[in-house]
Amino acid sequence: MSLLIKNGEIVTASERYVADIFCENETITRIDRNITAPRGAEVIEAKGKFVFPGFIDPHVHIYLPFMGTFSKDNYVTGSQAAIVGGTTTLIEMCCPSRKDDALESFELWMSQAVGKSACDFSFHMGVSRFDDKTGKQLREIVKRGIGSFKIFLAYKGAFGVDDTELYRILKLAKELGVIVTAHCENETLVAERSKELLAAGKTDPGQHYESRPPAVEAEGVHHLMTFAELTGAATYIVHVSCQEALDQAIAARQRGVRVAVETLIQYLTLDKTCAEQPKFEGAKYVMSPPLRDKRNQAILWNGLRDGLVQTVATDHCPFDFKTQKTMGKNDFTKIPNGIPSLEERINLLYTCGVKAGKIDLHTFVNAASTQVAKLFDLFPRKGTIQPGADADLVVFDPNYRGKISAKTQHMNVDYSAFEGWKIEGRPSVVTVRGQVAVRDGKFVGKPGRGKFLQRKPGHF
Repeated sequence: MSLLIKNGEIVTASERYVADIFCENETITRIDRNITAPRGAEVIEAKGKFVFPGFIDPHVHIYLPFMGTFSKDNYVTGSQAAIVGGTTTLIEMCCPSRKDDALESFELWMSQAVGKSACDFSFHMGVSRFDDKTGKQLREIVKRGIGSFKIFLAYKGAFGVDDTELYRILKLAKELGVIVTAHCENETLVAERSKELLAAGKTDPGQHYESRPPAVEAEGVHHLMTFAELTGAATYIVHVSCQEALDQAIAARQRGVRVAVETLIQYLTLDKTCAEQPKFEGAKYVMSPPLRDKRNQAILWNGLRDGLVQTVATDHCPFDFKTQKTMGKNDFTKIPNGIPSLEERINLLYTCGVKAGKIDLHTFVNAASTQVAKLFDLFPRKGTIQPGADADLVVFDPNYRGKISAKTQHMNVDYSAFEGWKIEGRPSVVTVRGQVAVRDGKFVGKPGRGKFLQRKPGHF
């Protein structure tokens, strides 16, 4: 099977030029002008369109038991939504609770994806406790192709680790060369503030923000950075939402701590007033850390532009508004956390970032694809367009105009956080390892074709 994409404007993290791309046996084999298609090759005309490397989302939840319920997407629906949105590789957070066995949990998460995902995938291995057998199990999981861990400095008693466990996890990560991705909030401050708010009768969704203001996130980052500095471990702070947290990461980086920073498309485009909407509508926007004051958006956009923020993810967490978010109708602490955004990340990043003049095309590709690939041992197989790379390609039509709506989305959830938002540009053709998977907003690929991507530690 061969594929030829002709006359597109190729854009990578560092280059921009017009050429043809020829793909055979799932990889890019030739890039040149005026390539003649061999007999039997599928030809896609891309004149007037951009051709980007397939985008990578480094932070998603597809299978997620959380707060007494389960996220709505599975790998069939979630992977198809990803591909329609231009994302061809997912890195999911494997999130066992403190009572779960690490190795069994890894195998459970793997079973949810193998034979179901339409795009390629990998995992960050969640470490929710560290006891006598955890080290041996994590070594085995790393041998099986996982090059990153995930820890929570929040959700006390569920996912969160204590300081002794944190130190031991980081020491093991340093030994193995594993990068540790971390949710940074101070769990004690969150717990105590939540109790106080509920006792005062403050139960609405907007109180979620008050339970974990920016200082709580900044303290979590500072805490992690202290431990990372003393252990020498490489770290990656997930979903940084505000200036206060970013400042702590930058300060640590300046004194030599190995730390990369991720923000989310939600923090770049939405603000705390969304979660303050009346009649419980705000519950649609409850996530942790919470949406922040609008002033933080410019700070995060500038951080992307200047290289202070490395990646843009989604932390995709799809919970239905009508049947799941309502669990917290009278208690904001019981609202399942998360915003569904997997399908919209690239369109919003382009519309609100590139078209609005906040970032250029190279930063766009770098933050949503190339930097992820480099941090998590997928580059140059993923994250760029060059001979030998996987033929994950996004032919992007900058002239498309449309609106986001829950009625037309592929994510298996009953609302959109961006209902009615106008977008400028979208993927018109998306390929996964040389096979066309999307045409004009419709999934036409093969469910279950996605491969587990084995990764090695030691790349940051």
